[in-house]
This record gives sequence, structure tokens and C-alpha cells, in this order.
Amino acid sequence: VCGAPWCCHALALTISLFPPPQHEHRNKLSVCNKICYAVGGAPYQITGCALGFFLQIYLLDVAQLDPFYASIILFVGRAWDAVTDPTVGFLVSRSPWTRFGRMLPWVVLSTPLAVLSYFLIWFVPPFEEGKVIWYLFFYCIFQTLQTCFHVPYSALTMFISSEQKERDSATAYRMTVEVLGTVLGTAIQGQIVGMATAPCLPGPADIAAGLNSSLSVGLNASAPVISLDDTKTAYMIASGVICIIYVLCAIVLFFGVREKKESCRPRSEPMGFFQGIKLVMGHGPYAKLVMVFLFTSLGFMVRTALFECFSSSSQLSATLAIPFWQWFLTRFGKKTAVCAGSLSVVPFMILVVCMKSNLIITYIVSFAAGVGVAAAFLLPWSMLPDVVDDFQVQNPDSTGHEALFYSFYVFFTKFASGVSLGISTLSLDFAGYISRGCSQPEEVAITLKVLVSAAPIGLILIGLVILYWYPITEERRQGNRKLLQELRDEADSETDSTELVNMI
Repeated sequence: VCGAPWCCHALALTISLFPPPQHEHRNKLSVCNKICYAVGGAPYQITGCALGFFLQIYLLDVAQLDPFYASIILFVGRAWDAVTDPTVGFLVSRSPWTRFGRMLPWVVLSTPLAVLSYFLIWFVPPFEEGKVIWYLFFYCIFQTLQTCFHVPYSALTMFISSEQKERDSATAYRMTVEVLGTVLGTAIQGQIVGMATAPCLPGPADIAAGLNSSLSVGLNASAPVISLDDTKTAYMIASGVICIIYVLCAIVLFFGVREKKESCRPRSEPMGFFQGIKLVMGHGPYAKLVMVFLFTSLGFMVRTALFECFSSSSQLSATLAIPFWQWFLTRFGKKTAVCAGSLSVVPFMILVVCMKSNLIITYIVSFAAGVGVAAAFLLPWSMLPDVVDDFQVQNPDSTGHEALFYSFYVFFTKFASGVSLGISTLSLDFAGYISRGCSQPEEVAITLKVLVSAAPIGLILIGLVILYWYPITEERRQGNRKLLQELRDEADSETDSTELVNMI
């Protein structure tokens, strides 16, 4: 730029007197930023909670589909994410940087269509022949659009700050809001639909016992008659309220979070779809963490799908327990926190099926179980940025794959939910579940006990065995953080020096 000796000396003097500024303050997130970021996680949890708790009942009792077709819709809808999640992650990783970032445009553009498709899931079409196709189509469409929202949102964690401490703190905010989102989803759907639930229908056992007449008299005398059309309207009203919340959360996220471009690490050359999948899934720590998350989340979702009546108590305790687990993981490590939280749930899962029916004790057990749920189900999300950092340290020339990492994580979350719903629905079908029945066969009660206790415990233990071999310890995590910070500081110094040279 300038070959004169005095120019070089001036440059050296300038750099020595005014060293490159520290960029730590750029990575600090305000409480408002963290809250706005956390609010973006609410739509996924609210809609997921409503679908997970009520779609099965809705398809069986309101849409009046056969249990077999209902299970097909639930399973295929979730399995569809086997295509959409990695595909969206791949497309996001290759999308160009805009003035709003690379992740946020996906969130904003997918919201209107996602809201529309979600509303149509809860609409009963005026025909019988194509009902199964109707629900399967809009369920799959919504899952695709929800993926276009949630995968970029999840990957946004890596772009709101390069400081590991700030990302962990933002993740804690996000977990708190997401748990509150599940409570909100249950409350909205449950309260609105609960006020317009159609009465049960007496089954063969009731008729054989001579209860048919007494049930009919009791229902007509004790409460106003609620038609099936009233129940259909209630489901549509609830879905409309949730759609409004969905849009508001997307707006708060877009205007309250600034996506930061990682200037010190330029993106590598784009690679093919299968090449990217092979690269990401071939990273050992990531593959192990995904398997841990799959089995533990599957265990909790099998239980949740059938134990919804006490979910509010568990979700409340999980919300209150998040600050404790945030302290616990900083004190003892993330791996230890997940293990301790998972094991703390097992005794309560056993107790809830062994004790006799007691509402107060059941709520206490459910509240205590929620404390463990916060660590075992939610904290693994805080481990994912560590895996991405580990990948970047081991593959410094391959960057820009954050969306792929998060896409598979989101996929296994949805896949576990779909499998749990499919298992529970088919199990109830095989056990002889009677839709809208006032009483159920004894086999149904036994099946429920297995699905809320034995099956989740087995799946959680499998996940913990895999967690034992998870290689990223606290020492390795801190080492990766220091290496990446040194790379950032070196790149920032070179950038600032170049700017000074251009100025001189």
C-alpha cells in the first residue's frame, strides 16, 4: 500500500498505541435479546404440545377415524421429517447471507403457510371418503413448514453470539420459555376444548351391566347436551388462538434478535447433500449425542402421550427446575446433569403405577418427575453447540454446516414424538380401546401402566448407557473454547490491521 519506511513505522506505532479492540462486548447479549430469542421457541412447543396431547383424541373421537388409520397418520406425518429435516438443513446451509441474516428469513417466510396448514389440521372436512388423505396431507405440510421454522431457529443459537457462556445462557432462557409454551399449549387447547367435549358412549360392557339407561339419564339430567359439532367448533377456536400466538412469537423473534455473521471463519465451498450428511453424521460425538437424545426423549414422550392429565404439574416443576439445572451443569458439567436428571425420574415412574389411585400423591409424583424432565429432556440441547464447536476444531477447513447439525437433532425430536404416538395408539388398539367409551377393558389399563412406566424406563436406561461413551468432557469442551477463541482473536486482529493499513 505504501512503501515508505515512515509509513510502516507509523502503522506499527498506531497498532501498538491503539491495539485491536476486544470483541467480547459484541458477543454480549442483553436480557431483552435473550428473551426475544427464547420466545421464538414457543410456537414449536405450543403446536407440538397441542398435537401431541390432543391430535390422537381428535382423530379418534371427533374426526371418528379408525384407530389403525389414526396411527398411520401420526406415524407417517412424523416419519415425513426423515426427508424434510435434513433437506431443509441442507438448503439453509446453502442459502445466501441477506441483510437480515441467513436463518431469520426462513423463519419469517414459513410462518404464514405454517399457520394456515395448522388450522386446517383441526378442521373436519364435509366428506367421509377422503378424510384420511385430508389429515395426512395437511399434517405432512405443517411438519414441513414447521421444519422451515424450527431448524433455522435452532441453528440461530450459533449466530447470536460466539461466546459459549452467552449461548448457554440464551439456551437456558429458551428452555424456560419452551416449557412454559407446553403449559400454554395444554391450557389453551385443554380449556377451550374441555368446555365443549362430547359425552362418552356406553360400550358393550356397560350395556351388559345394565348401565345404559342410567348413563343416558345421568348425562341428560346433570349437564347440557354438547353435540359433536360443538366439539368441532371448539377445536377450531383453539387452533385459531394458537395460530395468533405463533405469528406474534415470530414477529418478536425477527425484531428482537440480530443474527451475527461469523466474519473470522469464512464458509467453505458448498458440498453435495449426501456428502454433507456423511460429514455431519460421521462426527463421533454428534452421533452419540443424537442417540442419547433419541432414546431419552422417546422414553419421556411415550409417557407424556398417555399421561397428559398431570402434564401441567410436571411442566410447572420443570420450569422452576431449569435455573437449578443451569447452576448444576456449570458446577458439575452437562454430562453429569443429564445423567442425574434422567435417573431422578425413574423412581417416580415406578411409584406412579405401583401405588393405588390417589389424586394428591399423583400430582406430587408428577411435580417431582418434572424436575428430572428438565435435565433429561431439555439440557441435551445445551450440549449441541459444544459438538458443533468440537467439529469446527477438528475440521477447521469445513464450516457453515450448523443448520445440518441442528436439522438432524430436530428430526430425531419429531421422530421420537411420532413413534411414541404410533406405539401408544396401536397398543391401545390391540388392547381393545373403545373410542369415547365410558369404560375401558382391563387390558387397556394394563397397557397404560406399561407405557407410562416400564417402556420409558427401559428407553432412558439405553440412552444413559450411550451417554457413558459420550467423549466431550468439560476439559475437552474448555479446550475447544480456547482454541476457537484464539482463532477468532487472531482473525479479528488481522482484520483490524488490514483496516488500519487501508486507512493509512
